Amino acid sequence: MTFTHAADFTTRPTLEGHFGMSASTHWLATASAQSVLERGGNAFDAAAAGAFVLHVVEPHLNGPGGDMTGVFAAADDPTPIVLNGQGPAPAAATLEHCASLGLDRVPGAGALAAAVPAAVDAWLLLLRDHGTWELARVLDFAIDYAENGHRAVPAISGIIRTVQELFTEHWPTSAAQWMPGGRVPEPGETLTNPAYAKVLRGLVEAGAEAADRQGRIDAARTEWKTGKVAAAAAEYVKTPHRHSDGGDYAGVITQEDFADHSAGYEDAVTIEFRGHTIAKTGPWGQGPVLLQALKILDGFDDVHLDPGTELGAHTILEALKLAMADRDTYYADGEVPLNHLLSDEYAAARRQLITEEASHEFSPGDIPGAAKTLPRLERAGTGLSGGATGGGEPTVSRAGETKGDTCHIDVVDRWGNMISATPSGGWLQSSPTIPELGFPLGTRLQMNWLDPDSPSALKPGKRPRTTLTPTLVLKDGAPFIALGTPGGDQQDQWQLLFLLRTLVGGHTPQQAIDAPALHTTSLPSSFWPRQWEPGGAVVEDRLGDDVIAGLERRGHAITRAGEWKLGRLSCVVRDPATGRLQAAANPRAAQGYAAGR
Repeated sequence: MTFTHAADFTTRPTLEGHFGMSASTHWLATASAQSVLERGGNAFDAAAAGAFVLHVVEPHLNGPGGDMTGVFAAADDPTPIVLNGQGPAPAAATLEHCASLGLDRVPGAGALAAAVPAAVDAWLLLLRDHGTWELARVLDFAIDYAENGHRAVPAISGIIRTVQELFTEHWPTSAAQWMPGGRVPEPGETLTNPAYAKVLRGLVEAGAEAADRQGRIDAARTEWKTGKVAAAAAEYVKTPHRHSDGGDYAGVITQEDFADHSAGYEDAVTIEFRGHTIAKTGPWGQGPVLLQALKILDGFDDVHLDPGTELGAHTILEALKLAMADRDTYYADGEVPLNHLLSDEYAAARRQLITEEASHEFSPGDIPGAAKTLPRLERAGTGLSGGATGGGEPTVSRAGETKGDTCHIDVVDRWGNMISATPSGGWLQSSPTIPELGFPLGTRLQMNWLDPDSPSALKPGKRPRTTLTPTLVLKDGAPFIALGTPGGDQQDQWQLLFLLRTLVGGHTPQQAIDAPALHTTSLPSSFWPRQWEPGGAVVEDRLGDDVIAGLERRGHAITRAGEWKLGRLSCVVRDPATGRLQAAANPRAAQGYAAGR
């Protein structure tokens, strides 16, 4: 069948070609990645080049002090592999230390919430093992924009304006970097970051004496983990500074934390859905949420899977609530009963819980032999600590206003290499900028609970359960689609809509991205201050008055987001049978672009 809202809401064509395709959340990252492909680099060279550019041009959405998660397949081995750039909690990040500070949750802003930065090391690892270019060539694009400048997108100005009092009164190093002349930069104003350019040049120089490309990249990794970056970060966070709960605390990360962690690879978790293999991270991320939701929905006929109808939107929202409840009860960096959660029998049992009415309950399943520790549930609008300066993803929240997000990049080359990657964390509003580095640390530990019985309890050496969740789809055993989006808890929700519309509903990739989006907020947020809205659903107005009214009659607590507000999806596609390529990107906010030929 063909779903609703296909041609009606398409603003740009799906790009088509045969040489190579790139798509991301910022046009300069897309252009840089495509330039690498045009000069003979492969998809992994291109994605890394684009990702380092994202550090520079979207500093409010990601940074080198943050994290990333990727899933890729190489042309010579189509097995989907996860690139793990999520660092763990430092050795001194303990429940006892947080209790000694009087904290009941990890703050959403400030260096106390910093996991070990792993994004840069992950990209370097991918380049070493799967790239072809020298590091200097890959980093040249980011160095150029950091030294010579890029135009600030409106969101950068908006976020700095929101936190300018925090910067000027509490984080002077951030004000020095992001408020030239002591004022908020105007949209379109040129921004530079010479300190970060110097860090990148230092990575290149560290490997100058190595005998081969792999050795030069290994030397850069060593420099990142044991050199100037680790020393400057560890020293800087010793000074107490303002956090999102209004308190002043020192960070706990040390040089040893940097040195002890290395990015790595993991097997992807997969399911089959309508003749396709869907590949995601393990349950240390939220990736299996998408797989669980697809397993539940696969038992319905197609009319229940159309997001553009009242019945379809209702069914999808209810399936997502069930998958998210399992996420918040069982997912963690540890032993998780994933085989049971992804089994046909379990999906069938969960499917039976979906009724004609919207559920306002938090309903995780019962897993034989697994501890069922429910998360702390706090309704939105309650329990905020005084003096809050920000938190969550986005990390800025004041008077009901929230801004900020994450990044994404997808690349496929003419040989069939394909990667989907979601960099995040280390936002300019995360914690004070470290002057010698030009960037702050991230705040991913806010996703840990301070309940010792929680599977996601804060623990040294343990990864926080990240929301970063890129997707790789395989067809006939070969990589077919790479996709992803920023959006915190919404990432897998918006990707679910895309997959249903393309794999079931006959949409082209650009049609699927442009069609009206929706998501549930009936879940405890992964971000400080960890609140939820029972029965909550956010929809774009373009879904239509009749559909929205029908959802309200079913009991959904609807928030209208506006016409073009939800989702920042991008994707690349390669038909395994013909080698033909496609790409598409999000038109919302006029920032994401796809390119290729």
